[in-house]
Formats: sequence, structure tokens, C-alpha cells
Amino acid sequence: MLQEGAHGKWTVSSSDESTEENSDSEKPSTSSLLDAARGRTSGPQYPCSEARKAAHKRKASPLKLGDKSFSTETPPAGKQRASQEGLGWCLSSSDEEPEDQEKRAHKETQKEEKCDAPKEHALNLCRDDELSENQQAEEYNETLSEAQDTWDLLNGGNPFRFFLTKVTGIEQSYNSGALHIKDILSPLFGTLMSSAQVNLITNSLDVLIVISFYLRKKPLLIVHGEKRESKAELLAQGRPYENISFCQAKLDIAFGTHHTKMMLLLYEEGLRVVIHTSNLIAEDWHQKTQGIWLSPLYPRLPQGTTGSAGESETNFKSDLISYLMAYNSPTLKEWIDLIQEHDLSETRVYLLGSTPGRYQGSDKEKWGHLRLRKLLKEHASSIPAQESWPVVGQFSSIGSLGADGSKWLCSEFQESLVAAGSSVTSLLKCDVPIHLVCLLDATGGSLPYSIQTAQKQLWLHSYFHKWSAEVSGRSHAIPHIKTYMRPSSDFQKIAWFLVTSANLSKAAWGALEKNGTQLMIRSYELGVLFMPSAFVTLSLCSCRRCHGD
Repeated sequence: MLQEGAHGKWTVSSSDESTEENSDSEKPSTSSLLDAARGRTSGPQYPCSEARKAAHKRKASPLKLGDKSFSTETPPAGKQRASQEGLGWCLSSSDEEPEDQEKRAHKETQKEEKCDAPKEHALNLCRDDELSENQQAEEYNETLSEAQDTWDLLNGGNPFRFFLTKVTGIEQSYNSGALHIKDILSPLFGTLMSSAQVNLITNSLDVLIVISFYLRKKPLLIVHGEKRESKAELLAQGRPYENISFCQAKLDIAFGTHHTKMMLLLYEEGLRVVIHTSNLIAEDWHQKTQGIWLSPLYPRLPQGTTGSAGESETNFKSDLISYLMAYNSPTLKEWIDLIQEHDLSETRVYLLGSTPGRYQGSDKEKWGHLRLRKLLKEHASSIPAQESWPVVGQFSSIGSLGADGSKWLCSEFQESLVAAGSSVTSLLKCDVPIHLVCLLDATGGSLPYSIQTAQKQLWLHSYFHKWSAEVSGRSHAIPHIKTYMRPSSDFQKIAWFLVTSANLSKAAWGALEKNGTQLMIRSYELGVLFMPSAFVTLSLCSCRRCHGD
């Protein structure tokens, strides 16, 4: 591993709800299926899935695009084609702050990425452009050819397990090493038995149809934050699908959102956790720059294992269980038990989440930016001449941050971002540069930043930098990804890197109250933190292509 100094060297190439509204799933749980899986598994070892065996056979005898021996039948996903007309860049209203949300109808405040496209075209995660039958066949063969290298990519080509999403319309070389939702849910990754999709739901029937298709009618739990009419509509849409059940995230503080994007995937061969930045809509998986952390395949622990077995050095297992327990949902207890039964010891990232509430004492450091501050103090080494190492934040939405930087950004939030090592107390926070990477569009559709909020904080614009990602071919793929990091001034090293669902807002990160004795958070968020100390045995990847220049 490339290292320099004690710090390590990384090469950079809404209001309260009634009991009825907050009730759990209206459909039976998937316990019988999961119990059957437990019964078939006698030990921690798993065979390869049949799909993975087939992939290895294909690699030994690669397919060619013109290979007539392979069926040219259009894949099922390819039979649902939708025109891209009207599928422009969409507004994300879910990230707005309270004063902005008060100006919107209640139903609109609970939705993100609302588009002008016809409803029947709202989500086609397979592909949206029309192709001839021969083109479809060739594309399908090419997809299979790419898929046969995916497993090797996950296990050897990317030790950090961080990926960008594939973007439609860019050169194919730029999509090398990137993932699509169909890759994540592919049987190449394992024999899928059950899944939980934790996301901000756009209340679209197409979400349920497409996800259900990829999961081959396997049990699917959708964790959402919809309320009242939106919740009733979502449940009605899902009623015809017997494999789909729901869990409502309780939002006890006004104007909070359920903004986390996570997948829990249970296979016959083990368990996988996926933490990402995409909503369950087509545009997020085709047209935008998104980030994905995809865990290793976690094997099941031997029967009878108790205590802290299967925990990683980053405490990822216990932190994930704590996050799910914060929902206070009997429906999620099933997934908590499954996580407890698996070995997550190979995890090298730290989990960083936000959950709605007002926290005091030691609980203040469990969530939000104070959680980041605690992790950096405990696990990040001191940075030499760290006043020259800027803080870089990149996001897709901005909240109301106050009349000037001292109200939040350059005070409590920046203090958390610069908390690397024990010497942080000797550094004046104002000495550390802050760079905020955004993409501002004259149409107002790319960055949900209302004119009313912007006019109240003109001081913030001096921190802005334009998004550019020529190295990864994504300068024109709107960044919905959210990242925060601490690079060196020449961008050749990095002290830490975070990919998360949290935008630049107090609702997402939390704000101190009562003279700093209480942290108030409105929304659910989730991300993973990368630090060099957790990867000391691994060689580093070239990370510059993963971000804007």
C-alpha cells in the first residue's frame, strides 16, 4: 500500500403520526422462507450459485456479439421499452428545508425526483430507448459478456468495493467497472431468496413491478416514509403483488424525510448489504452520476454462535443493527436477526447514519455529523500541515444553513469535518478551506435550491465550485451522488472519504440545540466512511476518476 507519514497515503487518480399510520407491514412476513433457508444451511460454507457457475463457463468460452448459437430472443426486460421523450433532469423536492416545504402541497413534500414523463414511463430500469430486434439481441449478448467479468471485478479489481452507476449515452469505456441495478440484482451475485429495499419511494407502481421482476417474485420488503394519502396509494398499488410487503419509517419531527438508500439481499449463499445514492426511478439509474458501496458476500455463522461473532474491526455489524433498530419496527426484527446470524467481519468501512430525534449525552455521537466527528477523532491519524488540506463536499441539494457561515457550516459542521486526530483542538477551523461542488442549472431542475433559500444565504456562493468529471466521462451526467472528503492540497492523497445519502442540510446532518447539549436530526440518512487505517493491507485504487475534477 502506498503510504506516507502516519496518516497514510491514498493515491487520488412529517408531523407526528397516529398509531394506525405508523403500523408495520400489512402483509405476512417472509419468515417461513427464511426459516427454510436456515434449515438448509448447516455451516458457514456456501457453494457457488448456478448463475455464477454458468458465468465461469462463459468466461472459458466467451460469447461474441454475432454468435448465432446463442438465443437471440429479446430478454424479458427488453420487452418493456419506453421512449425517452420527456425524461429530462428532475427536481428533488425531498431535500428541501422546512421553510421551502411549507410552500409546497403536503403530498409534494413527500416525493423526490418528480418528472414530467408520462406515468407509465416513470420507471423502466432495464433501458428506455427503442431498439430494433437485432440491436436488442446484440445488446443482450454484450450485456452477458460484460456480466461474466463482474464477479472478478468485485473480488479483485476494486478492493474498496466503491462503484459508480452506469450512465446511458457515454462511451462504453467510461462504464467499465460501473454497476447498474440489474447488475446488483443479477443471479451472478448469488441465488436470491429475499430482499429489503430501504429507500425514498416515489409512490410509483412501476417501482414495484420492476423490482419484483428482478427479484423473480421473491419476498420483497419496502421500507418507506410515505404518509396518509401517499401511504394508502402505495399500499393499494402493492396489494396485487403477494411477494411485496411494506414497512413505514416513523418521522416524528416535522419536515423530515426517509432519505436512506440501502438494499439488504439474502441469498442461499449468504447475505449482502448495498448502500448507495439512487432513488428507485429510471433517471437515477440511467442519467445521473451515483455512488454504490457493495459489501462482500457475508457467510452464515455456524449454528449456536453468539455474542460479538462476525463483527468487523469497524463495528459495522453492530452499527447496522443499531440503525435498523432505530426504526422501532417489528417487521425489521426479522432482518436484524438475519444480520446477527451472518459473519460481517470482512467489512472495512464505517457506517454513518442519521435517524430522526433529539439526542443528548453520549447519544449525541451516535448519529449525524457528531458521529462523523467521533469516528475521525478515534480512527483518523493526524494530518501534517492540515490547514492546507481542504474539506470538499459534493451533493445534490442545499438546505437553509443560516444568515452566515458561523450559524452552522463553518462552526459545528466544519468542526466535525476537520476532526482528524488528536491535534484538531489546536487548529482554528477557519484556517481550513471549504470547497462545495455543485451543479447549478439555469432551468432550476438540477439542484433543488429554491430562490427563496438562496437569497437568504448569498454568502454561501463564494464556496461553490462547478462539477466536472471528464476523467470518468460524467461531466454531463448530473451528480446525484453525495460525497465528502479531506484531500491534500494537490489532490494526491486523501485522509478520508464518505459516500452517503446526506445532502448539505441540517435536517440530514443534525444541528445542535440548547447550547450544544442536544443534537436534533429530522431525516433518515445512511453512508459509509472509508479511512486508510482500515485498508492498510490493500493496495489503493485510482480514485480520482470516481469524482469530479
